[in-house]
Amino acid sequence: MTLTITARRASLVILALMCLMVVYLVGANRSAGTPPPAAAFTGASNSSSTLPPPIAGVGAAGITVGATADVAGIPDTLRLDLSVVATAPSVSEALAKANGSADAVQKSLLSNGVAKKDLQTSGLNIAPSYDYANTAAPRLKGYDVTEGLSAKLRDLGRAGDAIGKAVGAGGDVVRVNGISLDLQDTGALVSKARDRAFADAKIKAEQYARAAGRSLGEAVGIAENVATPSPISVASGSMAKPSDVPIQPGSQVVSVSVTVVFAMG
Repeated sequence: MTLTITARRASLVILALMCLMVVYLVGANRSAGTPPPAAAFTGASNSSSTLPPPIAGVGAAGITVGATADVAGIPDTLRLDLSVVATAPSVSEALAKANGSADAVQKSLLSNGVAKKDLQTSGLNIAPSYDYANTAAPRLKGYDVTEGLSAKLRDLGRAGDAIGKAVGAGGDVVRVNGISLDLQDTGALVSKARDRAFADAKIKAEQYARAAGRSLGEAVGIAENVATPSPISVASGSMAKPSDVPIQPGSQVVSVSVTVVFAMG
């Protein structure tokens, strides 16, 4: 019995000595400058912590650049807005007069290259007309009927002649409210602007990569913004005599802005 107790005590003493040795060795290692485990390292002093965060799916820092390209094109469509204003003692007379003039205008446009799908009635208004010479009791003179019409003329070479003939057909009750030029076929221009904008962005990215001592990788993200021109108003007023309207289409600009993210090798 005495030998058994003595053996157990000896075992406990040996275990305690082993624990003290482990504690001593761990403390010695840390005092000698051994870094903490990687899981506990914050990275605050890591030289790579100043670089942009890695791009998802690439595993390396990237370059984000922007570029804009403008491409000019010649307007291909003219929009004509006109109205017929007729006055008569009665509503029926004024309406008949306006209808006759509007019908003549439409027929003239159709016979001069305007497609039926490009003609649209844009409004009808009927209002009484008063004589205010006697302010105490204004006198009803009759009724004003206004009919609006819009048309798209896609052949700019014939547009001036077509407008003059339409006004002449409608007579003195026709009022040209305005014309505007529009660039509707922008597909090819947008495509060209995209190519130029991306090429410019890549040149910028290559320059940054060289400055950083890295190689430029593939594009991993692209965003764009396309700005197409709005119709430009070029004339307004009234026209009492038939004549060719001089049309100078000028040019309009399509703009594409891109933001591209490139990986770096």
